[in-house]
Amino acid sequence: MYTFNSRVRYSEVDRSLSLDTASIINYFQDCSTFQSEDLGVGVEWLKEHHRVWLMNAWQIQIYSAPKLGDNIRIGTWAYDFKSMYGYRNFLIQNADGTPAAAANSIWVNVDTETGRPVKITPEEADIYPHEPPYPMEYAPRKIALPEDLIVQEPFSVPRSSLDSNNHVNNGQYIRMAENYLPEGFSVRQLRAEYRKAAVLGDIIYPGIHRDEHTVTISLADASGKPYCITEFSDIIPQATAER
Repeated sequence: MYTFNSRVRYSEVDRSLSLDTASIINYFQDCSTFQSEDLGVGVEWLKEHHRVWLMNAWQIQIYSAPKLGDNIRIGTWAYDFKSMYGYRNFLIQNADGTPAAAANSIWVNVDTETGRPVKITPEEADIYPHEPPYPMEYAPRKIALPEDLIVQEPFSVPRSSLDSNNHVNNGQYIRMAENYLPEGFSVRQLRAEYRKAAVLGDIIYPGIHRDEHTVTISLADASGKPYCITEFSDIIPQATAER
């Protein structure tokens, strides 16, 4: 497992002084970026080879969110590559080594010149050390979109939400969606499915559906086609082990 150490900052916590969900995602993607940079296949290497890894799906389980000032260890490892998909686990550990949060993620290898996914070669896959998948209940990659969404006021994508690919960063969608959670909703599991990239000036139409333990939020275009679908749960539900 590739790791780095950190301490929870005030800028990363919510009103309860707990590490917020979007900051957990930022730690996870920073960790995988650090690993790629250290292996020599980071941002500049990808740019030179006209490649980019785009997030396809997140499943994050939060066992006990770290608090302001806590020392934490963030880790990641690849556990599989299939066709154009890369599969990667993440872990945040407390100072005593207990897991605070764990995640499964699915990434797509895309050719930036054609905009199309490309198969990962064995040589590319072998760059990353492989380890067994983390022992968690794996949810399906796709999220079913409820029909009875309550549509909210649309908003425009700001420049501050973009990353180096000039797309809305995957963590920014989560920060957008969090704004529509009910007051006091405690996130224990987050799933996110990314369907298409939003860019500067796109208009996003949020839609919300709430069940007993879950809030599903669609961030879509004017025709209702989602950029991203998120599902927040206040429990960690049992799920089918499917990837």
